[in-house]
Amino acid sequence: MAKDSIGVIFGKTSSLNFRFAVSDSTATKRSDYIKAWHESDGWTLAQVSTITSSNEDFSVEEAVDVAEGSSKIGDMDEQIIADATVIGVRDKEGILRVPKSPFSPGDKVFKADELLIKQTLGLMRCDVYIGLLDGQNVHVNLDANNLVQKHCSILAKTGAGKSYTGGVILEELLDKNVPLLIIDPHGEYATLKFPNEDKPASFERYGITPKGYAAQITVYTPANKLLNPAADMLFRLNGINLGIKEFVQFFSEDRSQNETGILFEAVSKLKAEKEKYTIDDIIFEVGQNKSKVKWNVINKLEALRETGILSDKATSINELVQEGRASIIDMRGVNPDLQAMIVSKLCTDIFEARKLATIPPCMLVLEEAHNFCPEKGFDRTVSTDILRTIASEGRKFGLGLMVISQRPARVDKNVLSQCNTQIIMKVTNPNDLKAISKGLEGISSDVEEDIKGLSPGVAMIVSTYIERPILVDIRTRKSKHGGASVPVVKAPAEDKKKEPQPAQDMEKEGGGKTEPKVEPVKEVPKKSRAKREMKWYHKMFGSRNT
Repeated sequence: MAKDSIGVIFGKTSSLNFRFAVSDSTATKRSDYIKAWHESDGWTLAQVSTITSSNEDFSVEEAVDVAEGSSKIGDMDEQIIADATVIGVRDKEGILRVPKSPFSPGDKVFKADELLIKQTLGLMRCDVYIGLLDGQNVHVNLDANNLVQKHCSILAKTGAGKSYTGGVILEELLDKNVPLLIIDPHGEYATLKFPNEDKPASFERYGITPKGYAAQITVYTPANKLLNPAADMLFRLNGINLGIKEFVQFFSEDRSQNETGILFEAVSKLKAEKEKYTIDDIIFEVGQNKSKVKWNVINKLEALRETGILSDKATSINELVQEGRASIIDMRGVNPDLQAMIVSKLCTDIFEARKLATIPPCMLVLEEAHNFCPEKGFDRTVSTDILRTIASEGRKFGLGLMVISQRPARVDKNVLSQCNTQIIMKVTNPNDLKAISKGLEGISSDVEEDIKGLSPGVAMIVSTYIERPILVDIRTRKSKHGGASVPVVKAPAEDKKKEPQPAQDMEKEGGGKTEPKVEPVKEVPKKSRAKREMKWYHKMFGSRNT
């Protein structure tokens, strides 16, 4: 067998697949990209689908003898056979073609070079670097315009690396000055500000350097600085001259027609009588209604007022969406119903602003998407309809959507089906696997086992411009990752560094004699006002006075 080849085609072949004898056990492995010469199409890319090793001369009896130690393994005539699936070759017009005639037995098989892999798979003109082709030293880049304009999804079980992968993509988009609005329920993305110092050895492998994006990022909190002291600014919604349309976004679907009618009467009267009115005026006006249903309306209005989210100094969408900047809405400490209300209002405003072209083309990033656009039968939120609209129509107006979720089966299928790029990491839940294999374009049930067996940090990427699903080893982040799990069990005491004894421990005096140091008894202070307020803020998830 020739030294420059890894095998030779043999047996029955076709234009779609062939088998080849492998030169040795280290020559190739499953999922490797290979090339073979086709008499009419030239060099053609294929991928190793299975690889087996056998020795028909080594019988069961001999294996038993070796296992029992009564004999030793001699020289074995091992046969290594690989099955290859043909991907194809690009013609002069750049269209991927699969040969129409079979490959020739006896032809050599070679490892595919990087240029052929990129040309054939459709990775040549892409500019969002996310990692290396699994098992290869080939950089994988996604197309930024396709990623943003035609939406993308990142789906994985908890701990598989979905938020980490999302951070990698956001870094690349920030490097390209793409405006970002990030809905962050758990406060994971604020660490994009700081350079990564965790894995210095991996930077060289992926060809990157640590980088922080503090100059491009602003973190907003809908709660307050007590609950989220790391936030840069408060996020507030406009509380002046609210109309029925706003209240439809603010309140859940459980309101009755009578409640809506009472609210409509109050708002209509205020519009006719006042040039400027607040939620306090609306509550007062609803209180004048003689219907007993008014108490339900007042209860909802007062709950909304107590969140402190409404203000006469609202955060504008033009402030949030700016060229080359990312605005993170950190939802920590915010009630789930209020989170959905905020997402509904933000999405509506950003969609309307893009239709009027008052803000630049941008991407909306939705972490924990199953909470904001749940599938029918699981739940319904006030943000579901507008997210469906953005998924189906946002592309026309330059509004991209990135959907991130750990429960694909619970995400609205109308939203997921519009994501032309799917980044799928390890998933093991049967319902989630079915949702992926049935609901996403380009994924078949045959790859469910592959998805279940993915290693942490490895993603299967399916896209309309990538010819087939590819496995990618996601690169190390340039910035610090904020979504790592918090350790619960502490390290053993013997592994800890010896710490100095506290002041109240025994101190040496004179000739080595030790005496306990007596500290003066201090009066235990009463619980501070700030701590008392903290509990109140946690309960009411915000304060208009902060």
